[in-house]
Amino acid sequence: MRTAERKDRNQMRLARAEMTRRGPAVQASAHAEASALLVAVIVALALLLPVWASALVTAAAPAAVTAAAGRKQVAEAGAPAPQQAIDSVKADVAEIKEAPHR
Repeated sequence: MRTAERKDRNQMRLARAEMTRRGPAVQASAHAEASALLVAVIVALALLLPVWASALVTAAAPAAVTAAAGRKQVAEAGAPAPQQAIDSVKADVAEIKEAPHR
C-alpha cells in the first residue's frame, strides 16, 4: 500500500474517532435546546388560558435552566469539525508543496 493511501486512511480514522468522541455532547446539548424551546412554547400558550400565571411560574424557571445548560454543553463540545484531522491534512499539503516536483 502506498504511503499516501495509508495517510489518507489514518486521517479518516482520526476524523471518525474525533467525531465519535464529540457526538454525545453535541446530541445532549441539542436535546437541551429543544426542551427549552418546547417549554417556551408551552409558556406562550399558557398566556391564553386562565391559569397563565401558574403556568408561567412553573415553566419559566425550568426553561431558563434548560437553556443555560444547553448553551454550556454546546460551548464545551466545541466546533463540530474534526480539528486534528484538518490540521493533519494541512500539514500534509504543506509538505507536498515543499517537496521537489518530479
